[in-house]
Amino acid sequence: MFESDAISPIDGRYRSKLAELANYFSEGALNKYRIIVEGEYLITLAKHPKISLRKFTKVETDLIRSLYEPDQKSIEKIKEIEKTTNHDVKAIEYYLKERLGNTSLKKELEWIHFALTSEDTNNLAYGLMISEAIKDVMVPALGKLTATINALAKKNKDAVMLARTHGQSASPTTMGKELKIFCVRLEKQIDELKKYKIFVKLNGATGNYNAHLVAFQNVNWPKFSKDFIAELAKLRGVKLSVNLITAQIEPHDTYAEIFDNLRRINTISIDFDQDIWRYISDGWIKQKPVAGEVGSSTMPHKINPIDFENSEGNLGIANALCTYLSTKLPISRLQRDLSDSTVERNFGVVFAHSLLAYKSTMKGLGKIEVNKVKLLADLQSHPEILAEALQVIFRKEGLASPYEKMKELTRGKEVGKDQIDEFIDSLEISDDLKKNLKKITPETYIGLAKKL
Repeated sequence: MFESDAISPIDGRYRSKLAELANYFSEGALNKYRIIVEGEYLITLAKHPKISLRKFTKVETDLIRSLYEPDQKSIEKIKEIEKTTNHDVKAIEYYLKERLGNTSLKKELEWIHFALTSEDTNNLAYGLMISEAIKDVMVPALGKLTATINALAKKNKDAVMLARTHGQSASPTTMGKELKIFCVRLEKQIDELKKYKIFVKLNGATGNYNAHLVAFQNVNWPKFSKDFIAELAKLRGVKLSVNLITAQIEPHDTYAEIFDNLRRINTISIDFDQDIWRYISDGWIKQKPVAGEVGSSTMPHKINPIDFENSEGNLGIANALCTYLSTKLPISRLQRDLSDSTVERNFGVVFAHSLLAYKSTMKGLGKIEVNKVKLLADLQSHPEILAEALQVIFRKEGLASPYEKMKELTRGKEVGKDQIDEFIDSLEISDDLKKNLKKITPETYIGLAKKL
């Protein structure tokens, strides 16, 4: 398939930037994870002393595990089988039986998918898929993003600037402190993302171990589930938690928690993109021209903040899907309905748009620098922001109606520093206090911003 033939830009225009996610969320990857689950389940059955499946040799165990990375020919074979079964998980079972049919395991083939429902296989496959993608791709990408923002914050901790509340001039801050805010917010949410354990289940068609128990009444099947899921998680280097009380499907509440968390991360990132966009618009941040790039098809002078705009748009798409996933997946009619199945196939779309956004923001950050000269000039052109400092000191000194006096002098007016100094001279206060008040300037009135 050519890039131009793809319906979605994820698999077309942006495919090269997102290729790493194919290892987790493609159709081939889903089948890979299903094979892993079915294979490890078969191996675990053979280890149990109260289950009448013979123990496998190391060579046989290795043989099963050699199927965990199916090549393109194997993936196509599974799809060919599915054309007949019209059931994707049953196609995995038949594929494994075919691959192991001419081996020493040929007499044990009917133990594949023993007593399971397809959701036992699927929920574990998706649990592994999401957990591994978060650990291997999303957390490292977010780590790079926060590290880049943090480095930019430290570099500009002394870059004094005008703050804005309600879009209006407000008490000064520093660019470093403003950027640090986003680091702190993102790091908190990323820490939450790292902690999540997806709940998974292995308890049969209606969650009661019906088929398991009728076959082997002396096996502690809930313990079997706990042990199997713990070993599977350890094998893959992820965190999973067993849910022993379910219907046919695990209720997906932990999916909802993860997508809500991801939406918060993305919302913070949108906030960051929009602030950077505004700083660029004001000339407080400069964009470095890149040779060969064009900003406008008709205005040659332009360097557009396209990376931050691209990021914002992709984050919006991702968040729309996150909202739907977190509200839809925990709901299923009675024991289950299949509406969750087609929805789960779009997990990769959410992660793809999110990852693309993080990469776009990173690319944009690599092409900017803070314009400290413009920051200082714009700050100094708004001496009226000192009204806050002065009225607080006047309160401390016991002057009558200090807020009202400063309001009358400055509100809605263009006031120069000389006018403020003249106002200070008109007050009946000591000369030393007047002298100290005049020393307060917009660039020094930054509180603890540098330290913070």
